[in-house]
Amino acid sequence: MEIYLVRHTETICEKGICYGQSDVDIAKPFDKIFSKIISELPSEAVILSSPLQRCVILAKHIQENINAISYQEDKRLMEMNFGDWELKNWNEIPPEELNPWMEDFVNIKTTNGESFTELHERVGDFLSEKISKTKHPIIIVAHAGIIRSILCHQTALALTEAFQNKVDFGQVIRIEL
Repeated sequence: MEIYLVRHTETICEKGICYGQSDVDIAKPFDKIFSKIISELPSEAVILSSPLQRCVILAKHIQENINAISYQEDKRLMEMNFGDWELKNWNEIPPEELNPWMEDFVNIKTTNGESFTELHERVGDFLSEKISKTKHPIIIVAHAGIIRSILCHQTALALTEAFQNKVDFGQVIRIEL
């Protein structure tokens, strides 16, 4: 199964802001980067997207510019839930909360949020449900955490090593599952 993992483009958030599941907009102009992304995608595909606007804007543009067999948004593709840390500067998160998570982000939940293991489990549920149901190429428009999780599923890479996978804004990664 041919899958194209597409990370949303840059957001309007300043560098250093934690914005996981916060529904922030993307930076403009984005036409040039959207055109580059389209050039790396198949001309016909199923499109699956996170429901957060930074992904939906891109996914709908893709839908308008290829032969989209279907389009669907799925909450399981939302970025990690950072709970109380959402929209805070990383430097403003109390060290007694941040440090344990930084030492074991795989298992430790953010305050009122989730752990990477929980994110990885919902991504696994998504993959087992959605990927087996189509024979067409699939485009998944999502976030860095989701894409890293999918790559861990694909390669059996340990979650502790997930950040070895560099995922840039607007990057397209083609995989076979």
